[in-house]
Amino acid sequence: MMGVNREQKELFSYRVDLDRRVRSDNPLGKIKEEVDFSWIRGEVEHLYGYNGNESVDPVMIVKLLLLLYWDNVRSERELMKIVCERLDYLWFLGLGLDDEVPNHSVLSKARARWGREVFEKLFVETVRRSVRAELVWGERVHVDGSLIEADASAQSVVEGPAELMEELKLAYSAQERKLTGNLGERYYKPVNERLMSTTDPDAPNVRRTKGGHQGESRARYKNHRVVDDENGVITAMQTTGGDVEENRPLEELLEQHDGQKRGQELIFAISFS
Repeated sequence: MMGVNREQKELFSYRVDLDRRVRSDNPLGKIKEEVDFSWIRGEVEHLYGYNGNESVDPVMIVKLLLLLYWDNVRSERELMKIVCERLDYLWFLGLGLDDEVPNHSVLSKARARWGREVFEKLFVETVRRSVRAELVWGERVHVDGSLIEADASAQSVVEGPAELMEELKLAYSAQERKLTGNLGERYYKPVNERLMSTTDPDAPNVRRTKGGHQGESRARYKNHRVVDDENGVITAMQTTGGDVEENRPLEELLEQHDGQKRGQELIFAISFS
């Protein structure tokens, strides 16, 4: 006899156990089992007060940021919508079915509260723990750069003579000339000197070349990184304007990589907060 599912909303969910609902070979399970995130609280504890409303657990904030890139979710708003629908996300975050998912604004607030220095420390400590766990070989690396879209629409881009654009950048307090890779280089020539985004003047307008074809010129940054060959661990990084060629910060990136391997204190060249 053919069965027919008769939908009925359960009033109580006492028997729901996410440990049993999430499959044992879920990749997030390996991370949850092997990675201890608790040390993050000690890194940011001094940034919180001793009374008032309780914040979202810093460990959950870092896990949310991890999920954002884990499945290449396009925005933080979209991530929070997905969390409600994914049992493995809830399980990884330590939330139950009836727990409230944090608002997307907690991530932007955490970035503002923690600042660049804290995130640099988190990155350095993560790499150090990877080294101690023998996940980093340190002898063979890959270096690459990726263009990152600036948070600026195409409508914000204005065009004019190069001299006028230079004055506008000064008026908007742009820091382009101070970018790593540009400062003091005799032969450096910024691309598209006649274009500037009024909402993000630090981001040069460059084209993304893909499949042999050049796309639209947009305001973009570039993330340069060193990846250890053994297990794909990122050991060094640098963020510049999108017009900085990938070979320019190579020496500094390799110095960062060697310093991580030796456990030295490093100064990261991240150009923008």
